[in-house]
Amino acid sequence: MKLKPVSMNVFAEAQEEAHVVLARVMASLAPGEHVMRLGVDMEGQARPLSATLPLTVEGTGGPDDLVGAESKLFDNFAFLLSCGLAQTLCCGVMYLRSPSTEPNGPATVQAWQLLWGTLNECSAAEAAELIGDGAQAAFVDAPGLHSDDDGDAEAVYPPVAYTVL
Repeated sequence: MKLKPVSMNVFAEAQEEAHVVLARVMASLAPGEHVMRLGVDMEGQARPLSATLPLTVEGTGGPDDLVGAESKLFDNFAFLLSCGLAQTLCCGVMYLRSPSTEPNGPATVQAWQLLWGTLNECSAAEAAELIGDGAQAAFVDAPGLHSDDDGDAEAVYPPVAYTVL
């Protein structure tokens, strides 16, 4: 695989944004076992790259809950997300599968689509279409995750950030 070069500054910003995204997801989780998956397809690669991040939340659903993730899996996930955010010629899907809040209810799934270096939240219908009909889950609308989200912001970086040096 040969990726289009990006400046170290652009990649550093993408790494920072990836960590913000992961922190926002982790801070929103209810107690239980959750799984995040990420698939990124970059120009010139034969098949998509993927990463899985199991997350365990222990607590009562308050701000002091303990969120656990294996550091190697967290680092791999954050790195792949950083690559996707830094590369403009990529696409992919990140989704979160969470346990039901109802006894014997289906798991819930939220999804975000990665296009042109931007991670955008998906509606429940879009998530169902992206993940597929075989998923036994209740799809829900995903929240915005970027540090600059103010309700209508979509881009992670201004277009000038994509200039190759």
